[in-house]
Amino acid sequence: MAAKTKDKIPIPESVEEIEDFFKEKIGLESSFDLGVRKLKIIRKNVHLYYVNGLGDTQFIMEIMESLIRINDHEKLSANLFHIIENHLIHQSVKPIETLDEMVDQVLSGLMVVVIEGEQKALVVDVRSYPGRQPQEPDTEKVVRGSRDGFVENIVVNTALTRRRIRDERLRFEIIKVGERSKTDIAVAYIKDVADTDLISIIKKEIQAIKIDGLTMADKAVEEFLLKQGYNPYPLVRYTERADVAATHLLEGHVLIYVDTSPSVIITPTTYFHHMQHAEEFRQSPAVGTFVRWVRFLGVIISIFLLPLWFLFVVEPHFLPEQLAFIGPNKHTNIPIVIQLFLADIGLEFLRLAAIHTPTPLSTAMGLIAAVLIGQIAIEVGLFVPEVILYASLATIGTFTTPSYELSIANKIGRLMLLIAVAIFHAPGFVIGSTVYFLLLVAIRSLNTPYLWPFLPFNPRAAWQILIRTSVPGDKIRPSIVHPKNRQKQPANS
Repeated sequence: MAAKTKDKIPIPESVEEIEDFFKEKIGLESSFDLGVRKLKIIRKNVHLYYVNGLGDTQFIMEIMESLIRINDHEKLSANLFHIIENHLIHQSVKPIETLDEMVDQVLSGLMVVVIEGEQKALVVDVRSYPGRQPQEPDTEKVVRGSRDGFVENIVVNTALTRRRIRDERLRFEIIKVGERSKTDIAVAYIKDVADTDLISIIKKEIQAIKIDGLTMADKAVEEFLLKQGYNPYPLVRYTERADVAATHLLEGHVLIYVDTSPSVIITPTTYFHHMQHAEEFRQSPAVGTFVRWVRFLGVIISIFLLPLWFLFVVEPHFLPEQLAFIGPNKHTNIPIVIQLFLADIGLEFLRLAAIHTPTPLSTAMGLIAAVLIGQIAIEVGLFVPEVILYASLATIGTFTTPSYELSIANKIGRLMLLIAVAIFHAPGFVIGSTVYFLLLVAIRSLNTPYLWPFLPFNPRAAWQILIRTSVPGDKIRPSIVHPKNRQKQPANS
């Protein structure tokens, strides 16, 4: 008979053999955080294995006290396994039968109880991962709305979602990924809404991931799932807001929760999913629509303003006399295109510096950059004022983009258009813009057209992209996710 694979090795009956295995293979005694507590219950050896930093000490102590009291109330019995199972005072207890599963559970923060003479063990979920409390994410703030956001604990994150969707058809299917990290990944969906084929594809791709560990959590999962290569445009949407995640689940999306990550992956998504923000839905439909249009304008400015202004600089005859003042009105020895690149990359320097600067110093750094560097650079002739103005407007447009990943991709597109205008002038702007548009059209995320609902055109969905529809009027789920049940609200509502 073929040798048994590692994950099929049964748990030995001898607790000493299990202890030797943990010492040799897992690091018991050499790793200070790996613990074992040895008890004698009804003349049999019982060992409890746990990791100090991942388990709740109070739970473990209460369980030990309960097990020790068995000696006071029970007589010698051959059915010790079931006696101990009944005395484990915890809501999450399950038996396991393989050694590899036992190791995985201990290293995941659970406690395993092994009993002498038994080829199975009991797993108790005493996990209490170190982490922070749910709080509003910095990148998705709203003026009025919930202040709880996802944290690095997958259990807390699924609980925040359950709190908003108390539906018996909501599913969280857990998968372990990573030969060494054994990271927990939960695939979330509503059973009678989400597309079965999409669920199957995502689960199959996650199960096929072969890697030592997912230290970069959800981002590494995304790269295995979509294999997008060097395409800068985001093919999934990230959110740290529980209300945003719940909304997408109700629409029929499939979400991916990765332990140790405070953000959740939403699939599938289009370009316009990255343009939405919770603030639009916390205001009246009219105000939400206005905010959305302003955001659209900011995104357009972030992509096309600098290349278009530079085109008017190199081809001034395109401008009517009334707009001739847009400049540049000063002579400079440095080509305008070089100034634009220096200013744009310089602003990127400032953004990165702000990220890595301690919060008490970031305000001072911003003042130094704006007042000293910018003004002195103009006075010494490194930049003309118009370059600073339009580069700043383009950067502000970048900051209006809700998705950080989309804003960086749009910046790359802007720089490519600048290069095209610098080389070919007007034809470069026209051809570059056309190629840029066609590249967006060609992108597909999990077989989803990136520019839907405009290409292919869907009138109802396009209207909801342009106009923030009131909640009572939003009765149909988006067709792009192929929902099983298209009605959001009962027909008689």
